[in-house]
Amino acid sequence: MERDIPQLTIVDQLLFDFLAGKNFQQLATNFIPHYTTLISKVGGILSQENLGRIQATLKEAKLKDVADIIEESLVAAENAPLDVAVIGESGTGKSSFINALRGLSYEEEGSASVGVVETTKKRMPYQHPKYPNVNFWDLPGTGTPNFQLDEYLKRVEFATYDFFIMISSSRFSLNDALLVKSIKEIGKKFYFVRTKVDNDLYNEGKRKPTYFKRERVLQQIRDNCLANLSHIGVPDSCVFLVSNFDLDDFDFPTLEETLLKELPVHKRYIFALLLPSLSDASIEMKRDLLKEKIWLNALKSSALSFIPFMACFNGFDFPQQEKCLNIYWSHFGLDEKSVKEIVKNLGISKEEMESFTKSLNFWLLVKDDSIIARAMNCVESYCSVNGGLPSTVFQFFKTYFLHLKFINTVADDAKILLHKTLGKLSLRRCQRDVSDCLTE
Repeated sequence: MERDIPQLTIVDQLLFDFLAGKNFQQLATNFIPHYTTLISKVGGILSQENLGRIQATLKEAKLKDVADIIEESLVAAENAPLDVAVIGESGTGKSSFINALRGLSYEEEGSASVGVVETTKKRMPYQHPKYPNVNFWDLPGTGTPNFQLDEYLKRVEFATYDFFIMISSSRFSLNDALLVKSIKEIGKKFYFVRTKVDNDLYNEGKRKPTYFKRERVLQQIRDNCLANLSHIGVPDSCVFLVSNFDLDDFDFPTLEETLLKELPVHKRYIFALLLPSLSDASIEMKRDLLKEKIWLNALKSSALSFIPFMACFNGFDFPQQEKCLNIYWSHFGLDEKSVKEIVKNLGISKEEMESFTKSLNFWLLVKDDSIIARAMNCVESYCSVNGGLPSTVFQFFKTYFLHLKFINTVADDAKILLHKTLGKLSLRRCQRDVSDCLTE
């Protein structure tokens, strides 16, 4: 007789029902409602078209087609090319913005050149160090007196980019407005980013210490940008206020979310992974997308398990599991290089860091008795429906639950380290401000 499995979430239950061979018409009905509980707030990996295709093939019990659609979606998400155009005049922080998105300081090899003079004479690609299919294109500014739109569009191969980020540290120009019109004509997205707001706040605080209010100054900057854009013929725009040195602050998290929501589905996954883990929201988006990927892979394997002679479940291989954990570390900024930078910034040793984190000990995660207990519970319930004791089902659920634990533990550690780092930065800012006051 079938038993309830309290440890399973609603989406995990769908996997179990699938393996147990439940009615595929009912599984097809449950698929989309269950899937919507899994995806992040910016959306999922599957397009609406592919969701419909999976539901239709489930109804007809065409399980090979279900697996093929999932595999097609995952391959597209993992290998999607992404080309981001960044436009701005010299001194606006364009190169620093590109470096920040790539997780590089201006001193590191391969970083975009940062300077007070014009450093971009022609378009320059900067590949992301972890995701080779992603390129940020540093485009020449549009502020030259002899700016010719048609010539510029041809020179920078205008139609090849996925979206455009227009950067200014003061005012956007008439040439920027001409460029926006061309962007609209080819149906591409553009985003206005006002940089160096941290400098503006600091300067305003120094000039008017008695009357200074952070939110009021930020609103003044925003209103000024909107008035400027309206004046040059770009009304109803949205401006994101950012600091290249404090990406966790101001509007950068909102910019992240907006970009992810407006990207094509198959490009959302890779862009979410490359964004630095600089807020709880960005960490949660990565967590949700990675958990969705694990679930889709498990669903694909479940579908293939019904096809004779089709290899679907891999054995529990320790080196392979450790490799997966290393990949999750990299996605959340806990790879070896990043950890060295974190301990340096926090002024602690790696051993001290390991004392308040959990994901850096592979063997502790793998030998978690609760993972084995959950997998055994699933196997026992499966056997009560189907008979026998298939070890492959145990290995399947053990690997599935372990990978979920990997992601949750790494994401939780990323949050802990983020808050410790932010606390350290906040303390340094306070010390700097006190020092400035004492020297006046």
